[in-house]
Amino acid sequence: MSQTLSDAVAVIGIDIGKNSFHIVGLDRRGAIVLRQKWSRGQVEARLANLPPCLIGMEACVGAHHLSRKLKAFGHDARLMPAKYVRPYSKGQKNDFRDAEAIAEAVQRPTMRFVATKTTDQLDLQALHRVRERLVSQRTGIINQIRAFLLERGVAVRQGLRILRVELPRILAAPPDVLSTRMISVIEDLAQDWRRLDERIDHLSGEITALARQDVGCERLMSVPGVGPIISSAMVAAIGTGDVFSRGRDFAAWLGLVPKQISTGDRTILGKISKRGNRYLRVLFVQAAWVVLIKPQSWERHGLKSWIEAAKKRLHRNALAIALANKLARIAWSVLAHGRSFETSKLATA
Repeated sequence: MSQTLSDAVAVIGIDIGKNSFHIVGLDRRGAIVLRQKWSRGQVEARLANLPPCLIGMEACVGAHHLSRKLKAFGHDARLMPAKYVRPYSKGQKNDFRDAEAIAEAVQRPTMRFVATKTTDQLDLQALHRVRERLVSQRTGIINQIRAFLLERGVAVRQGLRILRVELPRILAAPPDVLSTRMISVIEDLAQDWRRLDERIDHLSGEITALARQDVGCERLMSVPGVGPIISSAMVAAIGTGDVFSRGRDFAAWLGLVPKQISTGDRTILGKISKRGNRYLRVLFVQAAWVVLIKPQSWERHGLKSWIEAAKKRLHRNALAIALANKLARIAWSVLAHGRSFETSKLATA
């Protein structure tokens, strides 16, 4: 890259690939002055010698690693959700047009950016993703066992623990209830279930140990319904919460607010939007149910008057979502302001 060209580049859009990266550079007027395809090894070497500039990328696999590298070189590297970049794409799709759209989008003052994750955040997030996959596999095995039993006329009450207790008795049933082959199949599935339980318990213990060592996680665990799993998942997802200006924005990012389809003077609110981090949203809804099934704790946490008032006008499922929204906003406030949960501060969360 010539010295004149490198001085002219003010904004760069990078379309990240597995082995090749498509680069589009714009000058201060917005004209394209750079349009090249680089290999993975060339990206860091060439951008290291480039004067500091604004660099945009979509938040995808490998983007956080590259963002940290570019920031170390002095560049202003920013990550954006792919769905916010798409409207800036012109014409039919190709990699260079994607890179051009990224370069256009990163300059917008109203664009929403994704905070660059640290290596510790990515490690913690990896533990959660592996645990989530294992829990999903365990659920699949349990459902398969139930389905096989129902085909033989054996119904077991809902609940993981109930099936675990009842399974030895069911497998000891006479041959006219379960054939030898079916007993063998279910025993193999039960072994897979036990192995998954061991791996999930090990990962849960590791996540809990990491959460106990983190100051932010410790503060979050003072929030009602929030334990090591939720607190560590939140820290892994948003760090210190600086990317959000208030708790309401964090709750909206989780998809815990109504979907709005308004026009003119009509305000139409629908079901929750379910956008953003699904895993974290599910965890906060579970936390809300934990709080709701323990009425004796409402007074201690300062939630009694709010919950009792909401119960009069909301269905229990809607109440759980509303409480999950409230807990998410409280959790963001605790994390962003560096203080533990206080009942007296509840009204300002």
